[in-house]
Amino acid sequence: MEIEELKTKYRINEIMDRNIDEFIGISRGLIADDDVNQSEAEFLQTWIEKHFNDEELDQYPLNTIYDRLKTMLSDNILDSQEAEELKELLKSFTGEKPISEQVDSMSSVLPLCDPLPDVCIEGSTFCLTGAFTIGSRAKCEKIIHSYYGSTVKKPTLGTDYLVIGILGNAEWIHSSYGRKIEKAVELRDVKNTGIKIITEEHFIKFL
Repeated sequence: MEIEELKTKYRINEIMDRNIDEFIGISRGLIADDDVNQSEAEFLQTWIEKHFNDEELDQYPLNTIYDRLKTMLSDNILDSQEAEELKELLKSFTGEKPISEQVDSMSSVLPLCDPLPDVCIEGSTFCLTGAFTIGSRAKCEKIIHSYYGSTVKKPTLGTDYLVIGILGNAEWIHSSYGRKIEKAVELRDVKNTGIKIITEEHFIKFL
């Protein structure tokens, strides 16, 4: 029975690897012309849902791409900023643009706290924005809740931290996702609420 279970697990992993390889190929095809349109994004979402189960969709790197894609298309419109963000995310995924390059760009553009503060999760309230390498947005929220912290969808007067996913895009400041960052900056610099703006990379050091 144990051997059969191992064989089954091997076959499942083999199928998963094959689907990931195909996903990479499709992604490279979509960004070959340096542009991603709505029909291509919708095709990609449908293809992902057809070839991966819920458990697989919760694993990196699928979770980061699928979560973002689903959010972008939730209003049935892929605007120009979202299209650009999706293109850059697919470039990172396929190796066309290293994640480190995005992080360097983020560090020089986004209004992070300097110096970055210590993070106390217990009793604190967090808002998340962007795509996270450690898991889907829901998974990140569960991690925070497991450490007795709380989460909100948008920055408020009572929010302690805004955490920006490491796969974030420096162009967010001009898009719907950038609104969370803009609000957090207002709360911190204008209203002096004490909210702290940090990266996922810094956040996970305190888990």
